[in-house]
Amino acid sequence: MTTHTESSNPLSIAILGGGSFGTAIANIVAGNGHDTRQWMRDEARAADCRKMRENHYYLPGVPLHPQLNVTSDLERAIDGCRIVFVAIPSKSFREVVQRVAPLLAPDTMLISTTKGIEEDGFHLMSDILREETSGMRVGVLSGPNFAKEIVAGHYTATVIASEDEALCSNIQKVLHSETFRVYSSKDVFGVELAGALKNIYAIVTGMAAALERGQNTISLLITRALAEMMRFAEAMGADPMTFIGLAGVGDLILTCSSDLSRNYRVGYLVGKGRPLEQAVAEIGQVAEGVNTVRLIKHKADEMGVYMPLVSAIHAILFEERPIPEVIRDLMSGAQTFDVAYSVKP
Repeated sequence: MTTHTESSNPLSIAILGGGSFGTAIANIVAGNGHDTRQWMRDEARAADCRKMRENHYYLPGVPLHPQLNVTSDLERAIDGCRIVFVAIPSKSFREVVQRVAPLLAPDTMLISTTKGIEEDGFHLMSDILREETSGMRVGVLSGPNFAKEIVAGHYTATVIASEDEALCSNIQKVLHSETFRVYSSKDVFGVELAGALKNIYAIVTGMAAALERGQNTISLLITRALAEMMRFAEAMGADPMTFIGLAGVGDLILTCSSDLSRNYRVGYLVGKGRPLEQAVAEIGQVAEGVNTVRLIKHKADEMGVYMPLVSAIHAILFEERPIPEVIRDLMSGAQTFDVAYSVKP
């Protein structure tokens, strides 16, 4: 378990969401000496966490910090908090933010940790925070962060992105521990887009693993995925250079290389012949990449952005095209430039 340094100025901080990452963040914050409240929608699950002192559904065997308070009472969770982390799946994100908005004090720091895109339109989570609240300070947290490894005390880094430098500094202090580092960025859109996009490519590397392709194939997929992500980011108005940092290539490598990734596991099961619906059901947790594939494919087609891997994944998952046929199409496509960006004129 991670060792923390007690804070000399304890704050009241809420974490909305009872999943693995929300729990990991709540444990860090509580371990740093803050008054920490974790809100869970399900009272039975919250009561179970209070009684057992562990979130056995998402992080079995990991003790919750003694100072972490778990509640299903949203008003009690938010009362007096000037920092609120929102760790809610994208499908329910807006609804929870609508519920919490009237309870927030002015200038509250709202930090999204969700790596996804809202299905109704093309809204990132920071967009939803701004649309559903007013007078708040908004940031996003994203990076190569498996919750199980965070709570096990493995060395980990993440990125807090906001145009508000004071917010970034505050979150760095709140989350920093001996094993957890927090870097900052001003490119909110790029950091958040990177977190959503990388989930798509974990699906295809999971498929490659299921088909027993080698490390050459995985390396090919990861590097071409990064090229696609940067092309899409530039077309959307984000800084493509953000994608060579922790939130981009760092998270991409992590998610595409481990069966701790839900999206990787979905791809693996599909690669082994499971129907998509069955694969998702077997995982038992939200795999954001499945929804993101559809949204990015539609947006890329609309804007004319060349994303052959996204098209291939979409064809396999939603167009019922055989994997070998899709692979043949990919390998016979146009051979273009390796690196599209250069500091040299």
